[in-house]
Amino acid sequence: MATVPVLNQTTAGTVSQVIGAVVDVQFEGELPAILTALETDNNGNRLVLEVAQHLGENTVRTIAMDGTDGLTRGQPVTSTGAQISMPVGPKTLGRIMNVIGEPIDEMGPIGSDMFSPIHAEAPPFVEQSTEAAILVTGIKVIDLLAPYAKGGKIGLFGGAGVGKTVLIQELINNIAKGHGGVSVFAGVGERTREGNDLYHEFLEAGVIATDADGKPTPERSKVALVFGQMNEPPGARARVALSGLTQAEYFRDVEGQDVLFFVDNIFRFTQAGSEVSALLGRIPSAVGYQPTLSTDMGALQERITSTTKGSITSVQAIYVPADDLTDPAPATSFAHLDATTTLNRAISELGIYPAVDPLDSTSRVLEPRVVGQEHYETARKV
Repeated sequence: MATVPVLNQTTAGTVSQVIGAVVDVQFEGELPAILTALETDNNGNRLVLEVAQHLGENTVRTIAMDGTDGLTRGQPVTSTGAQISMPVGPKTLGRIMNVIGEPIDEMGPIGSDMFSPIHAEAPPFVEQSTEAAILVTGIKVIDLLAPYAKGGKIGLFGGAGVGKTVLIQELINNIAKGHGGVSVFAGVGERTREGNDLYHEFLEAGVIATDADGKPTPERSKVALVFGQMNEPPGARARVALSGLTQAEYFRDVEGQDVLFFVDNIFRFTQAGSEVSALLGRIPSAVGYQPTLSTDMGALQERITSTTKGSITSVQAIYVPADDLTDPAPATSFAHLDATTTLNRAISELGIYPAVDPLDSTSRVLEPRVVGQEHYETARKV
């Protein structure tokens, strides 16, 4: 667990070039390490830059976590000497944060004195748990035909407008309310309106608690929200899933809780990575995606796991471009999932919701050893 990084004023640099979300920074002395967070002032706002590449002539290429409008050459930049860190712990519950852990709900500072870097190693094999148990969702078609594993990774696949976000909201409604532990919701590159609706639904449902004056309060709240929506630059969208995961990891590793981690939408994480990759000048791979597609996905997905201390059960909405499941972005995420729920446009056009395609949906735990013989045989007959 890291504390707030202390700024080392000797590691000062200057902006040498600004190309959209990419900012080149020149340093006279030692270059900051890859993934180090740099800070500069942009018209009175704190702008965080993450080091992505070392170029020749004492220059680093960085990705901005916010808009770079107004940034000029020659502007001073300071290295924090540490990675981007997120506030973690009970104070984050009931709050909405951005990719760098700043509150965006106008409720004042988060007030947490504990911070964790957003990049971390996956838990070692010896700490991982292999126990198989079912997570009951209350949605019959899922529980019978493609049940979810507790502590597993679940993907909701579907094209545009077939009901992925609505299904995630229903799962939050059914599981998070009856679930004893905490939940973390990461909104990655989706509509701000949906995030706003979700927040107000949480308030009405009591998942986010309120005090006597009706203001949200961390005490008794069960969910932390981290957003980097469609209007954010690619740097923020490529990192916000990691920011949310860092908070979930704290609840799992330090507090030993069973955490629910919702991501809407994992495709936007890949899409942002593709934008960043192009801005950094990497040669694109299949269908124009970044050459590091499976590495990026693996770095995120391998951290979402159950350990001997606690579990993270993850539900991820995965947009399928042009309803093509063989597209590299959804295809890469298939390998990491324990259960897949595929939403079919033909079924949604019949007015059947959730538009789950039972033949295309899969589950690793649909076997007699886990669900029992009766459940297994019933599912096979259907």
